[in-house]
Amino acid sequence: MRTIGNRTLSADESITAWALAARAGDPVAVEHFVRALHRDVVRYVAHLSADPQAADDLAQDTFLRALGSLHRFEGRSSARAWLLSIARRAVIDSLRHAAARPRSSDAADWQTAVERAQPRGLPGFDDGVALLDLLAALPGDRREAFVLTQMMGLPYAEAALVSDCPVGTVRSRVARARATLIALLAEADTEVTAERAAA
Repeated sequence: MRTIGNRTLSADESITAWALAARAGDPVAVEHFVRALHRDVVRYVAHLSADPQAADDLAQDTFLRALGSLHRFEGRSSARAWLLSIARRAVIDSLRHAAARPRSSDAADWQTAVERAQPRGLPGFDDGVALLDLLAALPGDRREAFVLTQMMGLPYAEAALVSDCPVGTVRSRVARARATLIALLAEADTEVTAERAAA
């Protein structure tokens, strides 16, 4: 929170004010702007790209693009929504680039090699993997709407700006994502109960 005159600004208003000050050349405002949104951008690009290991590079690309085009930011939407729409384009460009480039592997069983390279035994790691698996089961547009509104806390109107679709579409996608996630959790609980009964 930041105070201007007698008025206390919300977090989004503060971030937008920092973006506008950064646009005017204030280096301290640039630092505040980047720090305030870095975590949100990393989480968002990790979910969109489905590659948590690429999240830092994608976040860096997002901020480089944003700082390079900050002179065009006019503050008509929140700086958070503006930056997340840039992050979305960075992920799309990255996916297009990766799809156009062939990959090779020396390992005979590359899938097992990748699975063994993943970290294990970290606190909350298994829960995080389970959540990623559940989110991965959602269609991309529903996953994006759910992550933006339910995990990152963006208002539906800003999520609509980021996703470039009407607010009603975002609401529908979130509702459908919730229904799918509830069904998947119920199915997983049934399987666990059946396995325990069989053991």
